Amino acid sequence: MTVSDDPASLSAADLPVDGAELAAFIAAKLCHDFISPAGAVMSGLDLLDDPGAQDMRDDALGLIRQSAAKMVALVHFARVAFGAATSSEQFSGAELHGLVAGLTDGGRATLDWRVGDETFSKIQARTLINLAYLTVSALPMGGAAVVTVRREGDQLFLVGSAEGARARLKPEAVVGLKGERLTEGLAGQWIQPYWLWLTAREAGGRLDLAAEDGRVALMARLPGASEQPAFV
Repeated sequence: MTVSDDPASLSAADLPVDGAELAAFIAAKLCHDFISPAGAVMSGLDLLDDPGAQDMRDDALGLIRQSAAKMVALVHFARVAFGAATSSEQFSGAELHGLVAGLTDGGRATLDWRVGDETFSKIQARTLINLAYLTVSALPMGGAAVVTVRREGDQLFLVGSAEGARARLKPEAVVGLKGERLTEGLAGQWIQPYWLWLTAREAGGRLDLAAEDGRVALMARLPGASEQPAFV
């Protein structure tokens, strides 16, 4: 399966989701992401308060520490991944690697970050880390996710390639990556892919997807590029 879109052909009036709906979807996703580590912190605190569970004090502290670190990583990632792209803030490749690794380290998939320590604008950074996160997310059973960046003249190519057993994107994600409104399925699986599509469009670029058995490739590119997404 190969999907390619031309976001430049759409006007703001053609977008399937308005600003208020988009904000609601993103807020719901962030609440969902935070509830698990926040709940784990509360569970750890309950153990510390339980007189009959004092033998589990070290385990409780470990759970609190790990969950708090997860929440901090989520905050740092979300600030760039979902924050306004109009600021003049710049990010290095190393900074962006840290944001993605903070959420993906310890999972079944490995992240091979082949991005030089160059500087990215806010909207480029937002595109890159969302693309990288979705590439890793395409490997629920584990595998290798490779993220690369290259420049050709004034064109910037951001490529994520996922390879592993049952590498796939859920149907809701494919709908989002095509810039379409979700009509059935889980909105939580759709909103971040749609946000990536919208970010690429806002940057004046486009988003391409290729998928086959055990492989998924995503590529965000600036206008004028001609090559198709390929596996790394």
